Amino acid sequence: MPDLPNVVPAALEIPDFSKLSAPDLQHRPRILMLYGSLRQRSYSRLLTLEAQRLLETFGAEVRIFHANGLPLPNDAPDTHIKVQELREAMLWSEGQVWTSPERHGAMSAVMKAQIDWIPLPGGAIRPTQGRTLAVMQVSGGSQSFNAVNQMRILGRWMRMVTIPNQSSVGKAFQEFDEAGRMKPSSYYDRVVDVMEELVKFTLINRGLSGYLTSRYSERKEAAAKLEERVGLKSI
Repeated sequence: MPDLPNVVPAALEIPDFSKLSAPDLQHRPRILMLYGSLRQRSYSRLLTLEAQRLLETFGAEVRIFHANGLPLPNDAPDTHIKVQELREAMLWSEGQVWTSPERHGAMSAVMKAQIDWIPLPGGAIRPTQGRTLAVMQVSGGSQSFNAVNQMRILGRWMRMVTIPNQSSVGKAFQEFDEAGRMKPSSYYDRVVDVMEELVKFTLINRGLSGYLTSRYSERKEAAAKLEERVGLKSI
């Protein structure tokens, strides 16, 4: 490669369209849902439950993680039962939905704590890498996008495929009835849009995430480590 002197040829892969055919997986798309509130009448939880009904209608298998009893990050060992439950659900999932209330112009501490419990084994490789993500928020006041914008940044940091659409429900206390069901509205229609889009992206992405998120820099690093191990064995 005379024009690319800085590139390690063995680690460089030319994108191959033939590798972008999704395998015919027989199980339903696996969606994990997290929400960022512990209140008894939590609107982020009610919105999550409403979205769960839609996801299941669209053919997904859904798990909801309830953060009650989850300790603060680093305030308990990794063997804590709630930490293990969360991590197992993360690995099980093919896509995720994060729903947070907006607190002081940001996502809630409960929401962030769940993400902060995700381990980073293998250096920069995240267990969430390559999974699809949809973000939603609820606000007590007028519609805002602070929490969803923050969660988008967090999703990128966790190397997730965050879908374009999102949901933000303003004055959430007016949008749910006494039974906890969401009332008909443009807010509800947007939730339908987001869940439909998430399932579509997950169907396309699952089975291909390893190829889509394979990176030159990581292949180069892995090749260097392998070469080093081989060299040590030959001494």
